[in-house]
Amino acid sequence: MKTDWSLETLAPLAASYGLRTIGVLVALWLSFVVARWVQLHVTRGLSGRKFDQTLAIFFGNLLRWMILIASLLACLSLFGIETTSFAAIIGAAGLAIGLAFQGTLSNFAAGVMLLVFRPFKVGDYVVAGGKEGTVMEVGLFVTAIDSPDNRRMFVPNTAIGAAVIENYTAHPLRRVDITVHIASNEDIDSSRKALEAAGAEVAARDATRGAEVFLQGFGAGMVIWQVRVWAPASRYWEVWEETVRAIGYGLAKAGVSMPSQNMNLVVSGTADNGSGLPSVVPGALPAAH
Repeated sequence: MKTDWSLETLAPLAASYGLRTIGVLVALWLSFVVARWVQLHVTRGLSGRKFDQTLAIFFGNLLRWMILIASLLACLSLFGIETTSFAAIIGAAGLAIGLAFQGTLSNFAAGVMLLVFRPFKVGDYVVAGGKEGTVMEVGLFVTAIDSPDNRRMFVPNTAIGAAVIENYTAHPLRRVDITVHIASNEDIDSSRKALEAAGAEVAARDATRGAEVFLQGFGAGMVIWQVRVWAPASRYWEVWEETVRAIGYGLAKAGVSMPSQNMNLVVSGTADNGSGLPSVVPGALPAAH
């Protein structure tokens, strides 16, 4: 059968498809403009409501791509192309990508949970995912933590979400616990007074909660005490060092001694060992003074 390529036949087709093409181009341009407008306003709106910046950017990008994909499928339908097949292909591709990036998607889901429930924030000192340090960034897939010796660690969010999270800076105050061993021959009341005076000497402690002395128990030739000083979370280590220093000076000033250990030599026999001297076996037996 011979095809008619005459001008009378092609003109209506060209006009029809030309108008459709122009309409599709205009529609795509408008969809890019609208998608960009929605992205900016969603991101700014969430950021203005003190929403997490990372999550605000993510939702803005997600809405933008959803608008663009929907516009593209609508434009294809204008040319008589069945979009149901594309939807099936997109669904199958999404399933394959989901299986291939299962671990990544798990990190993403855990990251969204961290951003929503916020067990910690940037600047907090935490133990999370088996790592300890200051939180520098909470991402959608990994969390950046700086260790005390200034190492940057990127911890997968799934490792953080599946373990216990310790936030050392969640509260404005922390308690410094210093264990002190006092010789067993020292008077208990005198020891308590000396330790209480030492705790009161810590200038950087919290004035409201102060310090307290707790008698923990007894050991081999010693009495075990604990000095507990409340401190601002930002000055924890400063208070720790100042407390240890105050305890050392306070006990020395009060004449309260700590237990010491001596090395005892035990003579095991007088058999000749080749040197003409008796055999001596050292033993680390503690002796309190």
